[in-house]
Amino acid sequence: MFPRLKTTLRCVSRTALLRWATAGLWVASLGANVALSLASQAIPASLLLLQLAATVGAAVQLGLGARSISLRPAELAERMLKVQEDERQHLSRELHDDIGQSLTAAKLQLQWLQRRMPDELQGHCDALRNTLDATLGNVRDVSALLNPRQLASLGLEASLRAHLVRTLASSNVHWSLACNQRLGGIDEAVAMAVFRITQEAVTNMLRHAKAHNLVIRLQRTPEGLALGIHDDGVGFVPVRHPAEAGQRGLAGMQERVTALQGSLDITSQPGLGTQIEAMFPWPPRTQQRARSSAAHDL
Repeated sequence: MFPRLKTTLRCVSRTALLRWATAGLWVASLGANVALSLASQAIPASLLLLQLAATVGAAVQLGLGARSISLRPAELAERMLKVQEDERQHLSRELHDDIGQSLTAAKLQLQWLQRRMPDELQGHCDALRNTLDATLGNVRDVSALLNPRQLASLGLEASLRAHLVRTLASSNVHWSLACNQRLGGIDEAVAMAVFRITQEAVTNMLRHAKAHNLVIRLQRTPEGLALGIHDDGVGFVPVRHPAEAGQRGLAGMQERVTALQGSLDITSQPGLGTQIEAMFPWPPRTQQRARSSAAHDL
């Protein structure tokens, strides 16, 4: 954190120095022009060079300002997502290491007590053990949702499939995950974005859509990794700015796509279900390899 802060302060100081230098050149040039005009003298070459330097400084400042403005949304989204992921990992560790271990210790103590309890209390001990088992399972599930560790070990497709099995096991939704191509070599940030967007879409579907069918598609294309999520639920009316409308889930999807310079298209109408299409472009160094892999798989 501190090296980044030092870098930011250094950049700010350089920008401020350039701004003050440009302002000084402009003031000096203006004062010299006024003095020469009052004295009815010709403008010397040194003053022309001073004006040229001030003009160049102003042009550089405009260029830097335009660049910073164009990069600010993507950089802001990336930093916000980094903070969110760090906080989720912290909460996941707390749940797994602290609360999970405490529940496990309580379960062991209950087993010790149960061996010494009279028969008339065994039923209460069994009920308490079942409650502890269910609570421990819920803690593990929440910890896995907050920090999907299996992404690194299992890969994107297997992690998504495991999440769908766990999340939709108790629902009546018929689902399918279509992925007919190898997904090896996917960037970690892209894999996390795909997982989180799918996670949010499935959660929204269970809460609001009342859908019966869900289809998720992952496909390598020459342009990038394409994610499609379709359901036949009740649908809704998408808004242009979901964050301002209080739709934090959809806003989070947009932030993740923006941070990776991708595109997101959400199509939905009341009674006609919802379609989510996201495209994550390949980094420049892997575009050629992606095109060759897509051609080979097809």
